[in-house]
Parts: sequence; structure tokens; C-alpha cells
Amino acid sequence: MKPAVLTGVAAAALIAAAGGAFIADHVRRVGSIHLVTPAPAESAGAAIYYRDPDGKPFYSLTPKKTEDGRAYRPVPPGADLSFDNPAHETTSSEAADAEGDDRKIEYYRNPMGLPDTSPTPKKDSMGMDYIPVYEGEDTGDGSVKLSPGKIQRTGVQSERAVPRIIRTSVRVPGTIQLDERRVSVISMRAESWVQKVSNVTTGSAVKKGQPLMEIYSPAISSAAAEYISTINSPNTTTPERYGRGSRQRLMNLDVPDGAIVAMERSRVVPIAIEWTAPRDGIVLERNAIEGMRAQPGEVLFRVADTSVVWAVVDVAERDLGVVRVGQPVTVRARSFPGRTFAGKISVIYPQVNRETRTARARVELANPDYALLPDMYIDAEIDTDNPTPVLAIPESAVLDTGARQSVLVDKGEGRFEPREVKLGRRGNGYVEVREGVHDGEAVVVSANFLIDAESNLKAALKGFSEAGSQP
Repeated sequence: MKPAVLTGVAAAALIAAAGGAFIADHVRRVGSIHLVTPAPAESAGAAIYYRDPDGKPFYSLTPKKTEDGRAYRPVPPGADLSFDNPAHETTSSEAADAEGDDRKIEYYRNPMGLPDTSPTPKKDSMGMDYIPVYEGEDTGDGSVKLSPGKIQRTGVQSERAVPRIIRTSVRVPGTIQLDERRVSVISMRAESWVQKVSNVTTGSAVKKGQPLMEIYSPAISSAAAEYISTINSPNTTTPERYGRGSRQRLMNLDVPDGAIVAMERSRVVPIAIEWTAPRDGIVLERNAIEGMRAQPGEVLFRVADTSVVWAVVDVAERDLGVVRVGQPVTVRARSFPGRTFAGKISVIYPQVNRETRTARARVELANPDYALLPDMYIDAEIDTDNPTPVLAIPESAVLDTGARQSVLVDKGEGRFEPREVKLGRRGNGYVEVREGVHDGEAVVVSANFLIDAESNLKAALKGFSEAGSQP
């Protein structure tokens, strides 16, 4: 077939517009394009364009001169670009021989990864050379061998599998809640009237024994009169013994111990009983109003001790397997950036929320300065570290297809073997290896996708050849 030649004004315009850089770049990248040495203009007819007399990549559609006055050389038709292979073009195997490679070539494989091989040099339908496979490169086990130069160019790096402590943490949101064991309610056990209320409001901090209000109750006054009468009786040699029943009646009406002791000292029945705070804490609710009538069971005050609070966090269902009671937790309140509160998981509630697919866990936190308030949003980090070292490799070494996980084991001397593995916990950039890799074996941690593609190609070629040998 005759060479296909770019001729005419269109070719000249293309060359003049693109410049020498375009031609040089394409000659470098596409081996099938070459420049034909131009013949003298006198013997080939009219020129189609003009080029620099020194061979520099400068062209012109009209006659032109250089800066020193020399004329550009005319290029006639027939001395333009040709797209056929030059006679002196070398194949990939010849190039390898020219470089002094004395390895024996076993066969040639398709450059696009198709299951097609050839015993002799060959080109595919696009004109690309088949790639030679040298003796010893195809082991039949899916492994691949790379030359030191290719390993350096692709940036292949390996790291040994060694026992490590996998540090993992579960980050969860939550809220601050009151400790249910530190909440007290003040209510009457008999019909009463509020005589006086102390200067205590919702949100006030109170101490145990601090007066909150004065209460008058007919039932309490009757029980108090009976008790005082008993201990004041002249016929009673041991008033404490005989007045034990009356005193118990006052206790059953929830009269504060301080008020009972005051009666015993004064031997007088008071008109109103002073009611005090049962614990240190914050007044969360005040319903007592002077002069009001309080029915039995009606809440007049609610006091909570907030020196210890709960952080109730929502743990995702997928993380429940690594969360245990007693694990340390670091809590950060969004209201106090940079500050942390330490605690431990005390309870994991035995129920999963149907809508959010989370389970609640409870963390007890010390709150000495009362910075953590009920219903405050927090972020918690649960430390699920296991102090026992496990065999681990970098996460970047794992080739995960979804259905399987594999790594490339560095066998040395440029040989890499793909191997399926079973993984465990992840954390801190490492992953536990339960099966597939032994202690001390090196695995590829960078450029492993390139090697894996090469390995898969070899395995596909082997499977194709085995299938072709069957009848």
C-alpha cells in the first residue's frame, strides 16, 4: 500500500498553524508518524510551504527570510508527512535487545489486557505493539514480577505485618440528663396549708437543712400534741420509750427530723412546722405559694443534686458490638470548646430505637462546678481500645472489592503475590488481619492497585488458555 501523504494547501495550513512543537510532540508519542526528508524544490514542483533553513520548527505559507537574511527552504508536494511505518522502525523486542536485555521472551500479550497472546511480535487492530512476557515472569499463580525500574517509577512501597494495639474510638452524640437517684420531691402526706415560703425560687442553689417553707397541718399538729403530752406526763418514767409510737406517727407524716428534735427540746407544740431542703442541689420546681392549700401528694418543691450528672448517648447499631460497660468516655460540651469531661459507661440500655437504629448508653460524669446543665448537647468519644496486640497492616494495603478483601504480599526480587485475607477491627490507620498474612510478611501499601491490575490480567490470560485447551 502506498504511503498516505498529507498534501495540498490544507496540510500546509495545518503545519503552519500548529507549529513545530505539534509535529515534534506527535512524532515522539506516535511511532507510526514520521517526517520524510524534503527533496529539493527544483525537482519536485511548486512549494506548498516554507521551512527554516536550519531545520528549526518554524514554518511559513509564503517565502520568508530569517533574521540574518537567509531564505526559508521551500517544501514541495511529496516531501510532507507520511503515516506509514518507516523502514527503520524497531519493534519492542528489538528495542529490548538493543538495550542489552538477554532474557528469553516466552510470548507476547495483548497491550489492552484482552485474553490474546502471540508467540511472535504482533500489533493489535490499533497498531499497538504486543507486550513481551519474559521467562520467569509468568508463574501461573496469579503473581506478578516487576523490574526494579518499574517499581521505582510506580512508587511501590511495602510494610511488614507486625502485632499492634488497634486504637479505635466510637464518636456518638448525646445529651446531659439528671441523675435519677439525686432528685428529691417535697410534698405533703396530709392536708396542709402553706403559712410562709422562704426566699427560694426556681434555679436557686440550696443546702441540705435550709428552710424552704412553713406548713400548718391539723394531722401533724394532732400527732405533735400527742407526742409532747406523752413525754411531758409525770407518770411516765421513761418518756422516750412510751412516746415512741407518737414520734413514729410524726415521722410517717414526713415531718423533718429537725422539727421533731426542736419539739423534744422545747416540749411545746408549734403552730407551723418548718420544712427544710432534703439535699444539696438546685431548685428545679417551686409550686408553693403562701396561703395555698396543699393536698396530699401535691409537689411543692423539686430539688436535684447536679454535682453528678448523666450523659445519655446514642450508639449506632453497627457499633454496639465493640461498646462495653466500663469503657472510658471523653465528653465534650458544645458550650465549652476545648474542655473535656471524663467518665465511664455505666449502663447500656437493652433496646434499639426503631426509627434511628441506635441504642442508648449512660455515662456518669462529675460536675463539680455545675457547668453541665440538663438537656445540654454533648459529643462523646468512647475508647474501645483492646490492650492485647493483634497482627495488623496499614489500611492502604487492603484491596476491597466489596465481596472480598485481598493484599499484595511482597515476596522479594520484584515478585508480588495477591492473597485473600480476613480482616478484623480497624483504627488509627491500621486493620487487624485474622487470616491470610503471617507475622513479618511484607505487604504493598502504595501503588498496589497497579500491581493488582497486572496480576488480574495474568490470571485472566491463564484461565483463557486453560479453557482453550479443553475440547
